[in-house]
Amino acid sequence: MDDLLRALPKAELHVHLEGSIGPETLVELAPSLAVEDVRKRYVYNDFRGFLDAYKWVNGYLRTPAGYALITRRLLERLESEGVVHAEINISAGVIVWKNQDVDAMFEAVAEEAARHPVSTLFIFDAVRQFGVGAAWAVARHAAKWAGNGVAAFGIGGDELAIPLSEFQEVFDFARSRGLRLVPHAGETGGPDEVREAVNRGAHRIGHGIAAAQDAGVMDLLRERDIPLEVCISSNLCTGVVATLDQHPVRRLWDAGVPIVLNSDDPPMFHTTLLNEYRIAAQQFGFAPNELRRLAENSLRYSFRTGDPTRTSGMV
Repeated sequence: MDDLLRALPKAELHVHLEGSIGPETLVELAPSLAVEDVRKRYVYNDFRGFLDAYKWVNGYLRTPAGYALITRRLLERLESEGVVHAEINISAGVIVWKNQDVDAMFEAVAEEAARHPVSTLFIFDAVRQFGVGAAWAVARHAAKWAGNGVAAFGIGGDELAIPLSEFQEVFDFARSRGLRLVPHAGETGGPDEVREAVNRGAHRIGHGIAAAQDAGVMDLLRERDIPLEVCISSNLCTGVVATLDQHPVRRLWDAGVPIVLNSDDPPMFHTTLLNEYRIAAQQFGFAPNELRRLAENSLRYSFRTGDPTRTSGMV
């Protein structure tokens, strides 16, 4: 199974750079830490616990060299898993919040990425609970790098904090600068959050699993060919789904909703991209031909080519 999965040409479309930091890499950044103490931090019972851990990890990212290191480690791992293309979320909203130089950090990331065989694009991610003003700052930074490595503007964090509709002008600005839109929605929120993301112009939707609760929302995603970036282990670790067998990935697939498998924050959720495919096969009965189609989806819905004004990310 692993040989088959590794051999499949595939893309990783939903992985957070800062969330890709394994315990050993964090100790490289902060030698005063112990690996076991980091591992203890990577255990949580709910989404709030994960956000607290994510914030804690970000506190040790202070220099461009640190960002280059975590980029190197992420791309080395993705290459070993047979990934040929990655679209990496950078928490630009957190960098702004820390009063750090977004441009300097991204230059270090892009320079490191250029050394690796995995092709890369980047998504500048705002933090919803930081507010509209903070999202504007991220969108302007993303626009500055549009066409030079940055392909999209996203918004993550606590999706229940502020209605997505309040960010419409920010989305319109990002789209006008040639950026795709990839908000998180339907992770901790309900199906109406997914519908709202579609209405706001999303090209892809981070998570979106709540769509499985509403046949009309699934119809909408299928008709508009808007894929969900599904992250099974993430949803289990944050308590979004109570048990693995309750995850709706199979229901979404069988309903014809476009989906792509992803790892989200792999070491923080004790997974890899290969493991997400393995779970799909072993837990949800995805046959080899379906696994190939999932891998094909990951390349089809990437932003490597295509018209950014299209409704979906289809190439």
